[in-house]
Amino acid sequence: MAEIKDRENALIMETTKGNVVIELFPDLAPGHVGRIKELAREGAYDGVVFHRVIDGFMAQTGDVKFGKSGGKDFNPSRAGMGGSDKPDLKAEFNNMNHARGTCSMARAQNPNSANSQFFICFEDAGFLNRQYTVWGQVIEGMDNVDKIKRGEPVQDPDKIVSLKVAADVAE
Repeated sequence: MAEIKDRENALIMETTKGNVVIELFPDLAPGHVGRIKELAREGAYDGVVFHRVIDGFMAQTGDVKFGKSGGKDFNPSRAGMGGSDKPDLKAEFNNMNHARGTCSMARAQNPNSANSQFFICFEDAGFLNRQYTVWGQVIEGMDNVDKIKRGEPVQDPDKIVSLKVAADVAE
C-alpha cells in the first residue's frame, strides 16, 4: 500500500474494482474533508454506487440517500439526486487543479450546495478549477478507478464496498 504520511487525513476506499487510497487536503477544504471523514466513519458511503461515470472525464459517487445499494431509500433511477441528512456545505473553492486522480465535491448550481457526493477525475479537467471544491488526491489505485463501469446512468454500477479513514484501519 502507498505510504500514508498522515493516517488521520487519508481514506482507504474499497471498490468493486479494487482498493483506492486518497490523501485528504484539510488545509485547503477543512469543511469538506471534515464531512467526508464524518460520513465515512458513520459507514454512510459503504455500498454507494458510482452513478455517473463519463469516459475521459470523471467517476461520480457519494449519494448516500438514493445511491446506497441495500439502503432503505435505494433507487437506481434517483441515484445522484440525494445527499446526506446533514446541511449543505459552504464552498471552499481553491487553486488546486482538477488533474487526473483529483477528488472534488459534486454540487448543484448553487456553489454552496455540496453535501455528500463527490467525483474522481480520470483526466485533467481544468475547466472545473475554482468552481468545485477539491478535497483530495488519489495516491494509489487509480488503475482501479479506471476500471469503473461507464454510463450516465450506469447499468449494474460498480460501488464503494467500504470507505474508511486510514487512522481507523489496522496497519
